Amino acid sequence: MIFPAALGALCIAGFAPWGWFPVPVLALAALYYSARTGTVRTAMGKGFAFGLGYFGFGVSWVYVSLHDFGMMPLPLAVVATTLFCAFLALFPALALASAVRLGKAGGWRWLAAAAGSWLLVEWLRGWIFTGFPWLALGYSQVPASPLAGYAPMLGVYGVSGLMALSAAALALHRAWPLVCVVAIWFGGWAVHAIEWTQAAGRPLTVSLVQGDVAQELKFSPEKRVQTLGDYLRLTQASASRLVILPETALPMFLDDVPADYLAALQRSVRNQGADLLLGVPERLADGRYFNSVISLGKAPRQTYRKQHLVPFGEFVPWGFGWIVDYLHIPLSDFSRGEEAQAPMSVAGQKVAVDICYEDAFGEEIVRALPAATLLVNVSNDAWFGNSASPWQHLQIAQMRALETGRYMLRANNTGITAAIDQKGRVVEQLAPFVQGVLHTQAQGYEGLTPYARFGNGPAVILALLALLLSRIAPPRRYFYC
Repeated sequence: MIFPAALGALCIAGFAPWGWFPVPVLALAALYYSARTGTVRTAMGKGFAFGLGYFGFGVSWVYVSLHDFGMMPLPLAVVATTLFCAFLALFPALALASAVRLGKAGGWRWLAAAAGSWLLVEWLRGWIFTGFPWLALGYSQVPASPLAGYAPMLGVYGVSGLMALSAAALALHRAWPLVCVVAIWFGGWAVHAIEWTQAAGRPLTVSLVQGDVAQELKFSPEKRVQTLGDYLRLTQASASRLVILPETALPMFLDDVPADYLAALQRSVRNQGADLLLGVPERLADGRYFNSVISLGKAPRQTYRKQHLVPFGEFVPWGFGWIVDYLHIPLSDFSRGEEAQAPMSVAGQKVAVDICYEDAFGEEIVRALPAATLLVNVSNDAWFGNSASPWQHLQIAQMRALETGRYMLRANNTGITAAIDQKGRVVEQLAPFVQGVLHTQAQGYEGLTPYARFGNGPAVILALLALLLSRIAPPRRYFYC
């Protein structure tokens, strides 16, 4: 099973920061070729080995958050990371076994079974147990691949399905499937030129603040004064109409922040006719606390409260309280915000805010549309150190921008702070692990892409139809191989 594991590891080269987008398709094609004519059990084993390589190389940065910053003992952190990757590897195992089981007859049945199985299993991974959609294959195609053109129509899972279809066609090693691949990729290039949304108002100036506060020092009392001073200084130096600070930029509850400090932040932006979005934990009188973003400045104060929380990092799943004994993660039991929260009216735009991990869930982002004209993500990827995680997170944000036809503005504590246009392209960005402010412009957009209108529904329906086709398509000898 070394070969499938190596193929899975090779797939990661298709994702940021490398971005060799053809590699995952070719690697998946090789996996399909090796498993297609074998038994279902063998396919499941190969799929599991593929998943171990894929997630073992792709999300091993989980170890950094558990051990380096969560202070979990090294042996336990290694075991926890390995078990997590093994659990995730079950999904490619299920997808490959289903493809072999349903597509055994070959031809169109094989193509339909492979594409439908992969899409549905990835969608399931993004939903079950609150979901972990990280490293869905489709992310690897943003923004340069022709297949990225389908993202505004079918979302990331639809792109994943088309990648699986392309790989399955290559695995058949016949001329007619290759014609299908060429048509699919050329079609993606053609639809990428469609402008699904329209500019709303004039571009506005934006300042995205990157504080670069080391995670191990973030909540230490001796670092707090410096952190507050740095953010005030960087805000005062920003002359933009919209200033955005990262997730939990202020390492204390909002009601503990000195009143004169908040007043100084308020004055610094209000005097310029501007608005500020500030990440800060918020505590209510009933004892609940939230991971929040508040607005200060010209517009009335508004609040967004994070509603999709990270298991173990922001809430403790039932039955797993013992893990808290091994993790030293501050504020690890947040309350959930409401699902339906109106966009913030700031800087003349309607801004849909999401916090960190929330931008991995496309259907949750589109809840704010069509009202929202801009997307904003505030994050703290310092939890994952100098790994591939911040770059993968940036690529996820690029997919959200492309799916919705909206600019995405990202303010990240240690990076990657960036402005992304409605086509999923990074317009400007700051280098990671430096303190600074990205001064840029952003354009608001209005209107709905097909994905923003219908979410993942069309992609899932197409996958189910493909699986149905794999069972009822009439056999034709010239389709067999």
